[in-house]
Amino acid sequence: MPNLISIVRLACVPLFLWLLWGADEEIAAALLAAGLGATDWVDGYIARRFDQGSELGKILDPTADRVLLVAAAVAVLTQGLPVAVDVVVWIMLAREVLIAAATIALALAGARRIDVVWAGKAGTLALMFSLPMFLGADATTGAWHAFFNVCAWGFAIGGVILGYYAAAKYIPAARAALREGRTPRPVVEVGS
Repeated sequence: MPNLISIVRLACVPLFLWLLWGADEEIAAALLAAGLGATDWVDGYIARRFDQGSELGKILDPTADRVLLVAAAVAVLTQGLPVAVDVVVWIMLAREVLIAAATIALALAGARRIDVVWAGKAGTLALMFSLPMFLGADATTGAWHAFFNVCAWGFAIGGVILGYYAAAKYIPAARAALREGRTPRPVVEVGS
């Protein structure tokens, strides 16, 4: 079930982009993106609660998170929002590029896979809420604009702080994973 939720999240990314760019339905796109962000918690809860975790899920869930986060970030950058919003989005994207590059480099170097830390998950969730909130602020006026704007900035600032904190926590974990991955394994001979 958790893997199915992740697949549905990935499949809804084109719908989000179509709502925003094709149908010009910024509020509907923002609501869909926020709902997809919330399902990140749902699939993790189901996996833990019902012991449905899998190796595929450990790859699929963070991949769905990254695809959704990058799609929403690109969408926000194309909406002509204030420069301050663009700066925060670029800071978010810089972390994503840094983590992706480090993950690929570690895999190529033979390191074992590093488990996600709580701060990283919380930061990603906050960022996945901030981006739709920025879209909601752009599409509304008055009290709704103020509400979405305050929520967007609160989630964005908290998400960026948690995201970079998690990135710093990954440094010693990456070193250990690299050491363990490079440690020669004892050869076990099978008798005839």
